[in-house]
Amino acid sequence: MTRPQPSGIPYLGISGLMLGIVLGTLDGTIVGTALPTIAGELGGLDRLSWVVTAYLLTAAVSTPLWGKLGDLHGRKGAYLSAVGVFLAGSVLSGLAQTMDQLIVFRALQGIGAGGLMVGAFALIGTLIAPGDSPRVQAITGTMLPLAFAGGPLVGGLLTDHLNWRWAFYVNLPVGLAALLLVSLALTAPTTRVRARVDWAGALLLTTGILALTLLATWAGTTHAWTSPRILALTAVAVAALTAFVRVERRAEEPVIPPRLFRGRDFAVAQLLSLLVGAAMLAVMNHLPQYLQFVRGQSSTASGLLLLPLLLGMVAVQLATGRSVARTGRYRIHTITGGALMTAGALLLLLLDVGTPTVAASALTVVLGAGMGFLTQSTTLITMYGAEPRDMGAASGTLTLVRTLGGSLGVAVLGAVFTARLAGHDTDRTPAQVAMLPEPVREAFRAALTSGLHGVLLGTALLSALAFAAAWLVREVPPRRSGPPGPPAPPAPATEAGSGSAVPPPAGRPAPRPS
Repeated sequence: MTRPQPSGIPYLGISGLMLGIVLGTLDGTIVGTALPTIAGELGGLDRLSWVVTAYLLTAAVSTPLWGKLGDLHGRKGAYLSAVGVFLAGSVLSGLAQTMDQLIVFRALQGIGAGGLMVGAFALIGTLIAPGDSPRVQAITGTMLPLAFAGGPLVGGLLTDHLNWRWAFYVNLPVGLAALLLVSLALTAPTTRVRARVDWAGALLLTTGILALTLLATWAGTTHAWTSPRILALTAVAVAALTAFVRVERRAEEPVIPPRLFRGRDFAVAQLLSLLVGAAMLAVMNHLPQYLQFVRGQSSTASGLLLLPLLLGMVAVQLATGRSVARTGRYRIHTITGGALMTAGALLLLLLDVGTPTVAASALTVVLGAGMGFLTQSTTLITMYGAEPRDMGAASGTLTLVRTLGGSLGVAVLGAVFTARLAGHDTDRTPAQVAMLPEPVREAFRAALTSGLHGVLLGTALLSALAFAAAWLVREVPPRRSGPPGPPAPPAPATEAGSGSAVPPPAGRPAPRPS
């Protein structure tokens, strides 16, 4: 097994890795404020959720595969390849001329994004000595919240002052700098770990989740529940996921090791991650549409108005990490998170056509705080609940589950949103809507507000389920002896949240796995 370098930090090379992490984090939120303008130019507001869903789906499924490819062919090469695929998808997305093209290119971009975070952390873990880890973690803990919270603002500025396509083109200079720094300034060990890529499991998982996503998007809206297409999708989803479970039990290196779910807290944490991922991505991709189409805000302003949600979430994540590190207690954070998320989603139902913009922005704080409690506590429970040999698999599973939650949440609640806009011409930009005759404009704004309410009701239901599931967490007292718990890497923004999880201080035992 490759050991970290004994001393010293290759700062230039690590900077390249950090740029890659920032790319993945920023791209999870930068597109949200550009979506209304994209829909107006390319048409197809009814398929707008797929711009997000395609990215999340391919990022989720490809994440564990990039990890295995790094083991087989070298982590530096795998990371550089992931950056290359991500940049190719970014450029093609910026060049897209139709909504269908954009969806396909976003899927390609997601494949690359799946390797950015896992590749960077794998290299950092390989190259950095334990004594230097706190300094690197401090850098990561500072950069990621800034990138996550700044994404909507940067996306809005680029859309307003250049073009929405620059929300994708901006990745090019950053990505090229990452490629150059890592290629020239980072020397990675050539030792490789023998591992087999679970292609069968990955294919079955992709098929099953894609069928579920299409089912969630079409059933009851585009097609009747009893239509042949919906029945066929149901059969494909059930067959693929059933076969996936069987394959994973026999696979030498499964995509999701079944043994991880023997601990109850680990299993509950994955359920909570799925729910919070679904709720967060759905809200973050539909609130900008309300702010721009209904409240008449610019893309830049809608990015600024999301900051209370994002900063509330990041602040709570950091506080939660420190609290768990200090006390070893985490159950109360999951329960509090579920309660605040439910209250926050219901509070946002106060939004209507005439709600003052500042009030609309301030109302998001409660929901953001609830998400912060849950994203951080589930990350810590996941990492503390895994054996050392399964730490990478546990992190990959959390990434996969949370991102899949976001994909399904955007698909299902996006279908609800679209259904409430039936009968309205949705191929307009916010500026074009503002120039419509007043009766038509007000009818459109009322319909869009109704669509947002549908999303928020779905979010409240998901949050209530998370609150109920949080009570199933069985808090286990810390060990009286043993090594400190492993540091939990920040969750990528594409999986619904980012923040530095703070490990227990040296000498303080971690909670014992359930």
